[in-house]
Amino acid sequence: MPDPATTSPALHTIPPRALERLRMMDKEERELGAMLEDPDILADHRKVRDLSVKRAAIEPSVALYRRLIALEREAETLRGMLAPDADAELAAMAREELPRVQAAMGTTRQALLAKLVSADDARIGSVMLELRAGTGGDEATIWARDLLEMYQKYAARRGWTFEVLELSPEPAVGGVRSVLANVRGEGVWRELALEAGVHSVKRVPATEAAGRVHTSTASVAVLPEPQEVEVKIDWANDVEEQATRAQGPGGQNVNKVETAWQIHHKPTGMVIKMMEAKSQQQNRERARRLLMARLYEAELQRRTAERAAARNSQIGGGGRSEKIRTYRWKEGIVADERLSGEYPLRDIIAGDLQALMRDLVDYDTARRLAEL
Repeated sequence: MPDPATTSPALHTIPPRALERLRMMDKEERELGAMLEDPDILADHRKVRDLSVKRAAIEPSVALYRRLIALEREAETLRGMLAPDADAELAAMAREELPRVQAAMGTTRQALLAKLVSADDARIGSVMLELRAGTGGDEATIWARDLLEMYQKYAARRGWTFEVLELSPEPAVGGVRSVLANVRGEGVWRELALEAGVHSVKRVPATEAAGRVHTSTASVAVLPEPQEVEVKIDWANDVEEQATRAQGPGGQNVNKVETAWQIHHKPTGMVIKMMEAKSQQQNRERARRLLMARLYEAELQRRTAERAAARNSQIGGGGRSEKIRTYRWKEGIVADERLSGEYPLRDIIAGDLQALMRDLVDYDTARRLAEL
């Protein structure tokens, strides 16, 4: 059967990189579906859950991809009915139906691309949200507390779970110097990732006696919750293994018989020699387990370093010039640097961020599409 991605004119208008990704997702979805019908996998609830999450994340994009192919085939059939020698009644029906199908193709294509650029985001259902008071002294800690409450209220509206893990208060003024929270739920990464940066507030602080307007800031960092690290080793190509003699006390068997086992992991240069067990098989198994553990630790450290770098890039220095959004108390409005519109301050602070989040997601989707 010909590959629809190479025969459908409708798909030729999709950027090559996006089209290749769609083909891979289509293949992956079919493979995941087959795996979820495997009795051995169905017996493992954890595997079923993990595979189901992966499949659910790509299903919307794959469904639109297949619908676009089906619409193209329908359009091709209708165009064939407009041939000069075609039946007049069928041709009339085709002339009436073809514009509808072509319009549906355009709508489906746009929806497909929008889903495609956010498909990976749907896989992440848990994030770490960190807020830190920035410039502005005590008022900055009060502002950080206000933002914390705003996100708690929005999470409640969205049906997300919001759990405060660490909190450093400023008891003298009722503020918060820093807070780390875990937020879980559908769409949590797609939306909250857009909150990362410096949030600036212009208002008369409760600590200001002269009634002057001050500008204070708080920084927000949003990172995916660390997932379990998977260690994959290409034992055939990346690992050299050999039996060797143990050294040290232990009698003739230990010193003369090759009961020890040595592993060289070529990509990292890591060498492991195991000789404590009396049998070669036991030492081989232990050496492999130790290699897995050390590679796991190395990968964990690498991801931790990446997360720290991502966090630092989001938070910045907490300065006023790094802001992504300004909350203006006097005017009663919120202005986001990435958007042209303004939003009612009262609604935003009360946790009613739906309109703002919708516009931010649309903005981000358009930006990603432009990069395809």
